Amino acid sequence: MGPAPPADLPSLEALLREAEHLVRAPVSPQDARVDLDDPRIVSVFDDLPLWSAPFALRLLERVRLRPRMCVLDLGCGAGFPLVELAERLGPTCCAVGVDPWLSGLRRARGKAVWREVAQAHLVCGVGEALPLADASVDLVVSNNGLNNVRDVSVTLAEVRRVTRPGAQLVATMNLPETMAAFYAAFEATLVELGQPERIETLRRHVHEKRKPVALTRASLAAAGFAVESETFDAFDWRFLDARALFAHSFIRLGFLEPWQAVVPEQDRAGAFALLGARLDRLAAERGELRLGIPFVCFDCRRL
Repeated sequence: MGPAPPADLPSLEALLREAEHLVRAPVSPQDARVDLDDPRIVSVFDDLPLWSAPFALRLLERVRLRPRMCVLDLGCGAGFPLVELAERLGPTCCAVGVDPWLSGLRRARGKAVWREVAQAHLVCGVGEALPLADASVDLVVSNNGLNNVRDVSVTLAEVRRVTRPGAQLVATMNLPETMAAFYAAFEATLVELGQPERIETLRRHVHEKRKPVALTRASLAAAGFAVESETFDAFDWRFLDARALFAHSFIRLGFLEPWQAVVPEQDRAGAFALLGARLDRLAAERGELRLGIPFVCFDCRRL
């Protein structure tokens, strides 16, 4: 017979009772607020989050590695792919990650220190005002970072300012068709609610975060970058049903609040109940709720 469990650990029966309570308790997406500065969130944030890893793997395939490079990771978040890229380049190079998320930068710094990657440096800042000298950077990477800056044109002008002629820019971004099945269900729900005018609000949110390829290509050209290749790829996020979708940690982290903002607060509970039922019907028809994430990797050269 093994040793008794510590007194402060719950019994198996208690854990099962709690699990049953969680399974049967209703989930209200309108209550799912996330504080990105909560140290509990930062402490468990994935090194390789399933959302950003597929994009970054394509990005890492495209970068050209050379000695004595200065690299900028624009929108480095909690440190991926910054620390990995700095580690692959080694001590002859330096890699600077810029992001406004201070708590994420602290997490990235901890990973760099633990992995003994002294050439990785973290700076709190925004793409529209990069804290780097003119013509000081040989390679810029941005893993879904350009999707999230306030002004893409100003940011790309700053990227051009800090890069040397011939510098490489590799940027990934998910496309407007991301989660198309979800957004189609959301639009149908708004029609059912008698609020078709809010479809434009929903589409504006998508456009702000996920630009068409042609528009991004034009922005890059206007900023002085030649697009040398575009690599398209996609992956699926699969959920059992709407409840699982709305409760997923990354959906709550990055998607749920903008979705909620489409609907007036007084109508939110009813709207999301209708949307959830519509998504559940879709999942029942198809065996699961499968949401496609198409994305592109731009490989560019600074003119």
